[in-house]
Amino acid sequence: MTAAAIALEGVTVAYGERLVLRDVDLAIGRGELVAVIGPNGAGKSTLLRAATGLVAPAAGRILVDGEPVRGLDRAAVARRIAVVPQVAALPFSARVEEVVALGRVPHEDPIRGPRPSDRAAVAAAIERVGLGHLLGRDARELSQGERQLVLVGVAVAQAAATMLLDEPTIHLDLRHQVQTMELLADLNERDGTTTVAVLHDLALAAAFFPRLVLVADGRVVADGAPAWVLAPERIRDVFGVDPALVRLPAPV
Repeated sequence: MTAAAIALEGVTVAYGERLVLRDVDLAIGRGELVAVIGPNGAGKSTLLRAATGLVAPAAGRILVDGEPVRGLDRAAVARRIAVVPQVAALPFSARVEEVVALGRVPHEDPIRGPRPSDRAAVAAAIERVGLGHLLGRDARELSQGERQLVLVGVAVAQAAATMLLDEPTIHLDLRHQVQTMELLADLNERDGTTTVAVLHDLALAAAFFPRLVLVADGRVVADGAPAWVLAPERIRDVFGVDPALVRLPAPV
């Protein structure tokens, strides 16, 4: 039996006295395209951080490709999982292409540095994400939406088998939201990239992701096809809104 790309087994995470994840069981198969949804404070971002070993669970275990993540060093994790965080201020001045090149650090020869294959991967990522018009710009001077796309470029250049994204569309306009979702779908379909994205936009999640994981109060409360996970009674119970106000795409 093939090991899951990421598996959480009975995972509980606490920040001090506050439980954020509670006894979570979740397996993401290789090549899956999954959106994690839920209200603010549900534990979605913590779930991603736990999956990469950045947050140690108080109970349970986390496996990456069948191996305990706690036994992998950060470089080994980075070769397997690319992470696109929510946009943060860059702590240094760097051109867009230099930031995208950071995605190759886990693969570079520690002595010789970037190889031709690394430079080719950076160029390919810039083209695929559509960052050519930003080349030469200081990444700190970009809009939040542009910086978000640069971070996606870093993850694409990293060429890891699994990509985790925390609100990748949060600062993007509608056109770039759709383009980013189409890019993720293309990476999944053509490259086989296992993709897990935390999203607040239920319509985008339902339109582009065949599997939704709904998190509430630190627990997975529904996991499956969009039409089932986003049933009207569940939208009312979990999000506390009238389901008629949530416009979802019609089931295919």
